[in-house]
Amino acid sequence: MEGPLKHLTVLDLTIARAGPTAVRLLTDWGARVVKIEPPLSGSSATGGRLGPDEQNLHRNKKSLCLDLKATQGRQLFYELVEQADIVVENFRSDVKFRLGVDYDTLKALNPRLIYASISGFGQSGPYAGRPGVDQIVQGMSGLMSVTGEPGRGPMRVGVAISDTSAGMFLGQGILLALLHREQTGQGQWVHTSLLEAMLNKLDFQGARYTMTGEVPEQQGNDHPTQVPMGTFEAKDGFVNIAAFGEVMWSRFCATLQAQELLEHPDYQSAADRAAARQPLKEDMNQVTRRYTVEELVTLLNEAGVPCGPINNIGEAFENEQVKFLQMAKAAAHRELGQVALIRSPINLSAFPQETAFDCAAPNPGANSVDVLKQFGVSEERIDSLLETGVIS
Repeated sequence: MEGPLKHLTVLDLTIARAGPTAVRLLTDWGARVVKIEPPLSGSSATGGRLGPDEQNLHRNKKSLCLDLKATQGRQLFYELVEQADIVVENFRSDVKFRLGVDYDTLKALNPRLIYASISGFGQSGPYAGRPGVDQIVQGMSGLMSVTGEPGRGPMRVGVAISDTSAGMFLGQGILLALLHREQTGQGQWVHTSLLEAMLNKLDFQGARYTMTGEVPEQQGNDHPTQVPMGTFEAKDGFVNIAAFGEVMWSRFCATLQAQELLEHPDYQSAADRAAARQPLKEDMNQVTRRYTVEELVTLLNEAGVPCGPINNIGEAFENEQVKFLQMAKAAAHRELGQVALIRSPINLSAFPQETAFDCAAPNPGANSVDVLKQFGVSEERIDSLLETGVIS
């Protein structure tokens, strides 16, 4: 596919979710990505690749099944590295050294190489060797302590936020390293971790602790600092409303004919409303319950007060604005037919979104022979590697 990264070749050693999220940024914008995975064992020819998660993570790639534990396989990988621009991995920190695919080893083969890594807790330090998965890091980072309703215990975020955040940050780091290479000709090692990503994602709540020592707590569906902003009851469901600040507060009251709120002595200033957070919410619910979700969304947005429905995922993708943005994008798969996957949220005027992905996620090893031919490996050698099981 055409894209600003079409001149780049990426060797993808990633597994799970965080690493593939980083690679997806590259392949969505035209990079030539070869997913290197171990030869399949047993009777399965798909490796679980046909499900929605795998399809969405690995679209637009080619798959090469290559045994990195075999001497011939490792040597072949080194030859690919010499022609590559980027290698991405998210092994536990010691695995890359056991396989001989660590940064120093590959840098000696290709000084221009950008080597990108994600781990659970960092490449060094007392926890570097620990396995790290999303939910463990959500808990360790403090995120679960500010998620959920007060008094109900910690709550995980409903998506794999540390995995996907680390992947997005690594993708940004790769692009920064590419800019540096354009100026210097030199590659480098780019790395982040799930823990670093989540501590960064705490953002202003984290900064409240680092600057003042304040430990933020759970606020449920209400904003931690802006009042009133949160979830409110409608006649037939719930909505989110942001009516903080003097202008939006007065608009909210006028639009919903809530003069009693506007004149209430305890709600006369932003500081007053923040101090009376809970009774204010109860009084606002008395007002919002007079209206349906549709009425609240229409009336308040027309008045310039942000208000939105609380959709399930199906309703979100069927929303008229989401349909207009065409967030679901087609990909052709040999076995599955046309599948709809989620496109990149980035929009570039010089590279308008294509109507379809270049290809769906390939089954493991589906492109092994073609990929090696493109890297200049002879047919005789490919046949020998197939016979010995080094590739499949």
